[in-house]
Amino acid sequence: MLDAELLEILVCPKCKGPLEYHPEPPSLTCASCRLRYEIRDGIPIMLIDEAQPI
Repeated sequence: MLDAELLEILVCPKCKGPLEYHPEPPSLTCASCRLRYEIRDGIPIMLIDEAQPI
């Protein structure tokens, strides 16, 4: 699980919109862009090129 304070400040790198945390698989999703950002070893991978469509 990511720290609550970190979740409050993270935004989608593409649209700067809010992200939603999902525990399984560990990821953050942006509803506006319909992208999923993977979390590896507790570190969010916030690269648009590595995001997956949802």
